[in-house]
Amino acid sequence: MTKNILRLSNQVCFPLYAATRQITKLYRPLLEKLGVTYPQYLVLLVLFEEETVTVKELGEKLYLDSGTLTPMLKRMEEHGLVERRRSSVDERVVDVSLTNKGRAIEKQAEKIPVKFSEEILLEQDEFEELKRLLTKILDQV
Repeated sequence: MTKNILRLSNQVCFPLYAATRQITKLYRPLLEKLGVTYPQYLVLLVLFEEETVTVKELGEKLYLDSGTLTPMLKRMEEHGLVERRRSSVDERVVDVSLTNKGRAIEKQAEKIPVKFSEEILLEQDEFEELKRLLTKILDQV
């Protein structure tokens, strides 16, 4: 039993890990056209949806800690994509919003999920099931 349980082919973590790496690799050339990394793209997706969010809210949505998020947001700000401002209500809170340049790349970004789905040969219901299962795992860990 112990020998079987340790087989790589019996692990759930390995295909998740390997798939994540391969998916990120597929995104890379698409994101290079926008001049952003994959984590930066995720920040943009949140900001396309919501005009302004706090750093804390971004961290919760993206499962990133402030030690990872703050330098990334700083780089995005240096590239003119986002703006960070201290909240007028509570100076400990930092609000993040898109700049005009950040908002302008939204149209280009809309092409990315389409191109990605062309690369991954899954039916729509398979995509939905995969997303449902992965979300369930995220909610439990």
